[in-house]
Amino acid sequence: MKIDVLAFGAHPDDVELGCSGTLLKLKAQGKKIGIIDLTKGEMGTRGTDLTRKQEAADASSILELDVRDNLDLGDGSFEINQDNRLAVIKAIRKHQPTVVLANSFHDRHTDHARGAQLVKEACFLAGLKKIITEDENGEQGSWRPNHVFHYIQYYHVSPHFVIDVTPFQEKKNESIRAYKTQFFNPESNEPDTLISSEKFLKFVEARGREMGAAIEVEFGEGFTSDSPLTYDLFSLL
Repeated sequence: MKIDVLAFGAHPDDVELGCSGTLLKLKAQGKKIGIIDLTKGEMGTRGTDLTRKQEAADASSILELDVRDNLDLGDGSFEINQDNRLAVIKAIRKHQPTVVLANSFHDRHTDHARGAQLVKEACFLAGLKKIITEDENGEQGSWRPNHVFHYIQYYHVSPHFVIDVTPFQEKKNESIRAYKTQFFNPESNEPDTLISSEKFLKFVEARGREMGAAIEVEFGEGFTSDSPLTYDLFSLL
């Protein structure tokens, strides 16, 4: 299945936190959307790889994803090497996205920066015909997305552009709350973490309001780009 926009996350819940409002907006416009998780998030303090798998499935249903896959590269330990590049290249060639969204290059969790770099490299290399990959249908054709953008996560990063996600904020929140082992749950007996606190969810909302304020809407999601963005001046007038 060809996907219009494919979002990569180092862990299940990265995409929900960072850019699920944008995915919901695109879905409402009739676009095909998907998520590729690089790892199972198995090193997280709370939950297990099995509970996170179920939570990701629940979130996928809320987001009405057309596809979600997990590459299982190893939470906290995956490297930027040829095997992992090929795994991401195969996913890109399989789904042929026009736009790829990926983790932030600057963030608290080291997997996020590595994931950002890995996906960036793979998006370019996926367009090289002499790199041969195969899937269940045989040899894959080359494919390079038109754009790669990086969503903003925990650390503050100045966005290159912001998407208005105001009508989709509550459904975004619902997809985040699907990760019941990870985020605030007063009935949980698991150890407290930064993201399991009630103040973290308030921070996520505040970040959305901050990004929204930059474009004079209630809620927004910010993105960065390594490449210059082209604007038609008359379309802005």
